[in-house]
Formats: sequence, C-alpha cells, structure tokens
Amino acid sequence: MQDYCDERNPVANLYVFLDMEDKLNSLKARRAKAELGGGQKRIDAQHEKGKLTARERLALLLDEGSFEEFDTFVQHRCTNFGMEKSHTDGDGVVTGRGTIDGRIVYVFAQDFTVSGGSLSKTMSEKICKVMDMAMQCGAPFIGINDSGGARIQEGIDALAGYAEIFERNILCSGVIPQISGIFGPCAGGAVYSPALTDFTLMVKDTSYMFLTGPSVVKSVTGEVVSQEDLGGAWIHTSKSGVAHFAADNETEAIESLKKLLSFLPQNNLEEAPLKPTDDPVGRLEDSLNDFIPDNLNQAYDMYTVINSIVDDGDFFEVHASYAKNIIVGFAHMNGQSVGVVANQPKAMAGVLDINASRKAARFVRFCDAFNIPLVTLVDVPGFLCGTQQEYGGIITHGAKLLYAYGEATVPKVTVTLRKSYGGAHIVMSCKQLRGDINYAWPSANIAVMGADGAVGVLYGKELKDEVNPEKRAQLKAERTAEYNNLFANPYQAAQKGYIEDVIEPATTRFRVIRALEALRGKQQNVPAKKHDNLPL
Repeated sequence: MQDYCDERNPVANLYVFLDMEDKLNSLKARRAKAELGGGQKRIDAQHEKGKLTARERLALLLDEGSFEEFDTFVQHRCTNFGMEKSHTDGDGVVTGRGTIDGRIVYVFAQDFTVSGGSLSKTMSEKICKVMDMAMQCGAPFIGINDSGGARIQEGIDALAGYAEIFERNILCSGVIPQISGIFGPCAGGAVYSPALTDFTLMVKDTSYMFLTGPSVVKSVTGEVVSQEDLGGAWIHTSKSGVAHFAADNETEAIESLKKLLSFLPQNNLEEAPLKPTDDPVGRLEDSLNDFIPDNLNQAYDMYTVINSIVDDGDFFEVHASYAKNIIVGFAHMNGQSVGVVANQPKAMAGVLDINASRKAARFVRFCDAFNIPLVTLVDVPGFLCGTQQEYGGIITHGAKLLYAYGEATVPKVTVTLRKSYGGAHIVMSCKQLRGDINYAWPSANIAVMGADGAVGVLYGKELKDEVNPEKRAQLKAERTAEYNNLFANPYQAAQKGYIEDVIEPATTRFRVIRALEALRGKQQNVPAKKHDNLPL
C-alpha cells in the first residue's frame, strides 16, 4: 500500500483505506457542505436582505429535478493574503445545466455567501466551461449575477478571468440566446458581461450596476449619489437603457426570465417553439375600423392595436420603461413567435429620437439573429429635431435602425396605420429595405412630410404675397386640401407598388398571419463578408 501514500496529504492517505460505504458517506457530507456555500450564518444574512441564495434561485428557475451541477468541488488556487488558509468547495459560483419547460439551458449563479461572490480565476473557469458547453450544444445560457466584483487578492488573474468570460459572450452572440439576471451587486468590470448579453433583468431595491461606485464618484467628481440613484433597476430600465426588465422581487424576476425564454429558439439554427392557441386566425377586430382618430394630431394607444391582433392578447414587452415613443416586444401569431416593433403616438407623438432608434435597432437585430419574424406597426411623424438630438448623433443612431431593418433577412411584415413621413418612413421597414409584405390602413398618410409643412414649403411665397388675411386662409386651405388629396392617403404608394395592399383594419390579424405563413420558407442571400460595419 506504500505506493499509494502521499506524505504531503495525510487525509488522502486515510481515504485510500476507506470502504465504499464510507467513501459514499464522505461524498454526501462534502456535497452537503458545498451546498451550504459560505455557511448558514451568511445564508441567513442573504435572506435578511430580501435575497435568495444561488441554489434557491436555480431551484426556482429550472424544472424540478433537472439541474445537474458541474465543478462542485472546485477550489481557488490563490496563496496571497492568507487565502491559502480558506477554501470553499464551488468557490462562489454554482454552474451546470438543467431544463426550463423541458428545454435544455446552461446556467451559472454567483454565490454571495462565499467571498461576496467575488470573481476568482477558478470561478471564471467554471463559468467559461458552461458557456463553452452551451455553445457546443446549441442551448441558451443564463447567468445570475450577485457579486462584489473581482477578487482583489488574485490581482491580474481575476481580471484575466473577466476577459475570458467577455470573449465567450462575444463568441456566443448571435449563436445562442444569452440572458443576464442582476440579483445583487454588479460593479466594475463585471458589468460588461451583462452588457454583452442579449437581455438584462434587474430586481428593484436589491440589485445595482455601475462601473464606479458612489464613493469613487464622490472622490473624483465631488458628486454625492446613492447606489440606487447611480445604478439601480429604475435608472437602468428608464434612463440608461442598460437593463431591459425590472421586477419587484426575485420570484417575479425569475418568472419573467422564463417567459422571455419561451419566445426564443434554442440557437440561431432553430426556430422558436410553437405555442398552441385557440385564438382563431381569421378573428376580426371590428373596433379597429373606427380606432384611428380623424384628427391627425390626436393621440391613441398603440398597445390597443397590438393586443388586438396577437394571440390571446398576450404581448411581452421589452424595455417597457425606456424610450416609450417606440414599443418592442414578443408575441405569438397563430402560435408562431414574432417580434413586434411599433411607434407609440401617446408618447412624443411616436417620433423617433436617439433612444428609440437604439432600442428598436438592438431588438430588430436580435430577432434577425434568431429567426424571429418581425411585425412592424407604423405611425411615425419623423425624427425628433433640435440641437440636443443633433449634437447627440441622431443621424448615426437613426442609421442604426435603418441598418438593422435593411440587413434583416427574417420575414418582415409592415402595416402603416397613419403617419409615415420622410426619413422615418424609410427607417420603419419600408419596401426598399427589403420589407417582404407591406400593408396600409385606409387612414395611412405616406409622404415626405405632413400637409402643413409641405404647403409652407411649396406655396410659402404665394401665401406670403397674399395680403388679404381671409384670402390667404382660403388659399392655404385649398393648397392643403390639394396636397392631402395627393398624399394624405395610402393610394399613391399602392399605385407604385410600395405597399402590397390597402387593408381593412379589422382584418389585420388575419392578413399578417397569412403573410407570415407564406414567408415561412423565405430564403434570402447576402454578399459574403467577414462582418458588417454597423454605424456605432
């Protein structure tokens, strides 16, 4: 037996002589200890903050009994600052695979009870391993973040670990869906992984994201700000647009995450799963025939239209609190997952600005990457004007949305409800950006600009030269009526083939679904290239 002895590890020497029953008991005891993470005291502290543990989160997320954990017994290898005296199996992150509604996903959940969930080199290796597995198997990847940041004791090794994760986020992009849940702190370099993923979800009051914390901000700029006001869920879902969803608590967050996944395919080579529905394809929505106000400047709620035409009125909105002048989200139409993009007349008249352009462009590109057809509902008066927008780069940001629609090869069905003016008409999935089927309601106005602006440009001198106020008003009314007869309708676009048909609003659901079904086998070739150069 001497050959099996290791003088440096007397525990290993004893283990050799245990029988199988004792070895199994030892395994169970060690696994049970690993599952406690940093210990019961720290678990209690996590609960007192209104937060669940890493394993409790995964238990809610995954189908019961489906989770298979990897690298349970991995330990850090750091020997600096007394770290060699403290080791915990798992090293601050739980990784593995499981199923959600029977579909395989790969996951990690950082464990704040172990060294504050701080990232070590071995912890990054665990995360990278499951990311590689997700890529190889073509399955979605979900990360639950709750970490104090890089493990300072490991220095450059921790930074290298972050970079390894980021590189995999980049390689996975457009290949498998990547979703980040922020369930606690996420600061410094750690924020870049969620920023590289497709969707980010935060929990109100208990999660935050920022590059530098309040104390650093104060020391550098003198600005006094709380964690919540600097990087809380409300800030990132309504002001910065960094996060897509905010939930009141962790249970609600996990349910939202699972619902989001239900609209998505496993990878870029598959289609999203069909969802059975009893909602008839030919269901008419007669209320839509009288829905658009006669006054072109009167607002209405686009959500009413969306909910009227999608299956069972079930619309899952993305970025609901950010750039409210445009709506994006997922729905099903005859069971098929679709991405919906729609201008919102109730917010800033549905005008496109910097934030709306960025929000919609990112969503369109995601849908295109994962074979999700696009349904676009148009009522857009133009781009927002002013120095703030021009200085902020509205030209470049607007070009992002134009580019996203123009490069998209998924089925694209566009319905113009009312206004579609100028450059904004082009940007919103027009025919010339390879829109497959473009419809319009009889209330549609497709033109370079509205009648008031057009008359001012076309007949400005004539109106100015008329000194009689009554005649000037009459002349303006005549010129406006003339312009409206020409352009304040969808028929000139229809005559030129820029839209396929002018449809009765009540039939919109049926017409869109039939178009999507006809486009199911769509094939579109694009020129060979290394990659595109999206205007950033």
